[in-house]
Amino acid sequence: MIQAPYPELDDILTMIGETGKHLAEIESSEGAAGNISVCLRWPVEVRNRFPIVETIELPQAVPGLEGAIFLVTGSGRRLREIITEPTANLGCIVVNPDGHTAQLYTSHERRFERVTSEFNSHLAVHYNEIMASGTNFHALVHVQPPHLTYLSHVERYRDQQYLNTHLLRWQPETIISLPEGIGVVPFCVPGSAELMTHTVSALRKHRVIMWAKHGVMARSDVSVKRAGDRVEYAEAAAKYEYLNLCTGEIGEGLSNSEILAIVKAFNVQQNIF
Repeated sequence: MIQAPYPELDDILTMIGETGKHLAEIESSEGAAGNISVCLRWPVEVRNRFPIVETIELPQAVPGLEGAIFLVTGSGRRLREIITEPTANLGCIVVNPDGHTAQLYTSHERRFERVTSEFNSHLAVHYNEIMASGTNFHALVHVQPPHLTYLSHVERYRDQQYLNTHLLRWQPETIISLPEGIGVVPFCVPGSAELMTHTVSALRKHRVIMWAKHGVMARSDVSVKRAGDRVEYAEAAAKYEYLNLCTGEIGEGLSNSEILAIVKAFNVQQNIF
């Protein structure tokens, strides 16, 4: 939830751009891989930056979100380029009163035919979280950090308990930053209804999830940068685990008792250890 005074549209565009640039810098978004969306539920004048408008059908009905504004990356666009040309790489979707359609606002610099093919999952997660919590802001990031994505190709790391007990042992900060751990979604075809269903369910319990053999998705109701941070925390943990595998697993990591001492000291609510 964001309190008034609310960020201006340009502030949100800048934060999306900075997040995309940083995720590319940590090699989580090669080429045009990855997508970002944010939902705003306060009045914003979008026509100054996105003057061209068309009506679109939403991938699912979202009753109760009339007037909600979604800033969404375009399909095939590079996250690293949003910072320099936000209106060329983002679309602005405003939900119509019927909840089934929306107005898509774009700019004359638009460089995509449609918004990301993962928008069905983005919209479904936004809707679920907003209706459940009443938040006026929600951000989602999907990228493909190499170490997390690699580990998802190893069967034992697709077991959620195994993944979390092995990744959250490398830094004291990780259990504090990701107290629910990392959720795991089985492999689904990108953009499919199956992926959307699994994603909504997993993100009800976690703030970052691993799409098996595909990447990760993270959310935040504070800022898009916070969602990006959660990707980075999870990827750092996966990198330590990967390094340990490469050295014959000679690292021991934090013991369960050490992690529980951290949890107690910082009053972290968790059920992994």
